[in-house]
Amino acid sequence: MVADSDSNIAWHRVQLKKNRAELKALETARFTMGEIASSKRNGQTQKTLADLKRKIAQSERVIGDHDKRTRRPLGTDLQSLSNGSWSHWDAYTQQRKAGPRTPGRG
Repeated sequence: MVADSDSNIAWHRVQLKKNRAELKALETARFTMGEIASSKRNGQTQKTLADLKRKIAQSERVIGDHDKRTRRPLGTDLQSLSNGSWSHWDAYTQQRKAGPRTPGRG
């Protein structure tokens, strides 16, 4: 992963990783050990899960907005374009035009 110059984004990336791991651990524990339907902990677990999902969504939004503003589109920067082979850039269209059309096919 690339180091972030913005400390807020770096913090969100760490929180995202931490919250995802915690959410996975809670959900795994729920299904491995099971829960009693009427237990008081069930309500607390549901609150914790909802809170973690909210935090994950918030961090994903912040990181996504930052990436949209700062990153170049992949595959369209000068380095990527200069490394590609341009000799057959239209090979697919040439291949379609090469063969004769058979009547009756639509």
